[in-house]
Amino acid sequence: MIFKRCSILIMVLAISYFSHTPYIKVTNPDSWTNNSMWNHTETLWSILRLGSPFYTSYNYGFDLEFILRKIAHISFFGLLALLIYWNFKKSSWRYVKAWVLLACFAFLDELHQAFIIGRDGRIMDVAIDSFGGALFLFLFYRYKKISKI
Repeated sequence: MIFKRCSILIMVLAISYFSHTPYIKVTNPDSWTNNSMWNHTETLWSILRLGSPFYTSYNYGFDLEFILRKIAHISFFGLLALLIYWNFKKSSWRYVKAWVLLACFAFLDELHQAFIIGRDGRIMDVAIDSFGGALFLFLFYRYKKISKI
């Protein structure tokens, strides 16, 4: 029981750490330890108002860095979805509850990133994170169904 709960905490802390790291590049491990800088000029309203960068598409190119970032989003949040699922009691809504909780965390994580200089929170990343969770949960569901045959 403790291991199950700690595994979620470790994954949430890992995701939060990388979200809190400015100017991070997946292709440059030296950037993974950059000191965080809060943007004190941002407010919740400036981030969530319609027309803010939070709701716009990406403004950088489609290159290796971009692809690896999105793979990291899908992988980290997919694993987190499985860990959340693992912590719920058996019920018919277990997959849905795990996915909804994951989507809420993804939204909060992107909101947090919008306050970090050198990072940007995007609603599109919430969708990608949620997709990663749904994908991993679906694949796990299919695996469980096939292994019972």
